[in-house]
Amino acid sequence: MSKPNFLYIMTDQHRADWLGCYGHPVVKTPNIDALAAKGARFTDFHVASPVCMPNRGAFMTGRFPTTNGLRYNGCVLAPGSQTFVDVLAKAGYQTASIGKSHLEPMTKGRPHDWKDPEDRLIAEAKDIEDARHLEEAPGTYQTVDDYGVRTPYYGFETATIVTGHGATARGHYLQWLKRKYPDTWEALRDPANQLPHNYTCPQAVRTPLAEDDYPTNYIRDRAVEHLKACADDPRPKFTYVSFPDPHHPFTPPGKYWDMYSPDQFDLAAPYASHRNPPPPLEACRIALENGDEPDKVTNAIMVSDQHVREAMALTAGMTTMIDDAIGEILKTLAETGQADNTIIIFNTDHGDYLGDYNLLLKGPWMHEAVTHVPMIWAEPDATGAVVANTLASTIDMAATILDRIGEAPYVGMQGRSLLPAMQTDAAAREALLVEYSDGFARMGFDIPARARSVMTKDWRLTVYRDQDWGELYDRKTDPLQSHNLWDDPVFAGVKSEMLERLAHQLIALMDESPRALQSA
Repeated sequence: MSKPNFLYIMTDQHRADWLGCYGHPVVKTPNIDALAAKGARFTDFHVASPVCMPNRGAFMTGRFPTTNGLRYNGCVLAPGSQTFVDVLAKAGYQTASIGKSHLEPMTKGRPHDWKDPEDRLIAEAKDIEDARHLEEAPGTYQTVDDYGVRTPYYGFETATIVTGHGATARGHYLQWLKRKYPDTWEALRDPANQLPHNYTCPQAVRTPLAEDDYPTNYIRDRAVEHLKACADDPRPKFTYVSFPDPHHPFTPPGKYWDMYSPDQFDLAAPYASHRNPPPPLEACRIALENGDEPDKVTNAIMVSDQHVREAMALTAGMTTMIDDAIGEILKTLAETGQADNTIIIFNTDHGDYLGDYNLLLKGPWMHEAVTHVPMIWAEPDATGAVVANTLASTIDMAATILDRIGEAPYVGMQGRSLLPAMQTDAAAREALLVEYSDGFARMGFDIPARARSVMTKDWRLTVYRDQDWGELYDRKTDPLQSHNLWDDPVFAGVKSEMLERLAHQLIALMDESPRALQSA
């Protein structure tokens, strides 16, 4: 029997409850919803880390960020790292990446928290210098001619790279835009030339780019072209289509800008509803009251109710645009005769606070808005929805894909196959670990945050390095996690049990690869 094809679709900074099939009452996502209607939808799926690069590295390797080395944004997944795509390629798969990869730095600059007063270069404990980590760098894409990514790129035979976000994305997309608009491409990307609008929330920019010139549809078109070009290739195929939206800035083009109104959205958990706000939340409140502007556009911020609603409306537009693009890709899959043997997976790299306690974006506060993401697995012959309620993680995807084609996981892989959970609703695990390691101090932390969460179906406990506070929430009776039970003596026994679970999870992070040689 022939091996199945895979079409893996990933979005960026897209929390689980912002899809129709996950219960959102406003945002329209009919194409993604149709996948959930015939496939397996995971209700308790979490990232390995709630930030782009670490979670994408965990996805590719099936190994936690502290194990694979891609710990926080700005690091690099070492070129010699084993990925599940490497295994697929060796098993005869044609492998292609289209869109956001983000396994290498896509910005320039020095390491975070550079404080050496003498401006010296300080040697690293581990040297992974290799020109490969320039594949996503801004300088690589300065010309108008498509840069040829050196392959295999983490196992991918071909790679179309899109870096950055919104209307100012870079990579191959920017080279394409320069060729299409040689005289006006800079003006089209300049926020000073944005179209008139009445939104005042941070990072709302009404781009003059036409819908077909926006990165989402650039990726759509490249995916459609690839599926048509490879339709007659006898090899099984793994196609990874990764959209940089609905990540901020909020820049939906054309009709998607005003497709939704802020008045359609409510705040499920305003700041005042948290009974005992933890320090990161308090720090954001103080910053809002003082009128302090964030020093980085990536910093989580607290905003007014109106600004939350505006950000929600624009995020909804970006999300529906992605859904429309997915519809075109799925249509091409069917028209080229590939749908009957293609497993379609929809997933996200991490979430967004998106209004919970009046916060936007993401950060070291380990609220489930940034860890809980959608995951849908649709087999080609699936005929009815399956709801998988098990705890599951990004690190499980590599093992699940390899299990589906009968390939063994490699030594050091820390995830586990989710196939049994899709077939019998079996529990994949009793507890789940989520990591966060920051590259610089923010959200009230005076040092870069190091946070670790452990979850069961009933509880979430989070410990922050060198802090005299932590978090314990009852996930069943307090789903919005508005009452921190860390200091409540009534729950001291639960706290102790969860701390022990966390200790076991951390002990299990030891890298098992390479295996030691045995004596004769």
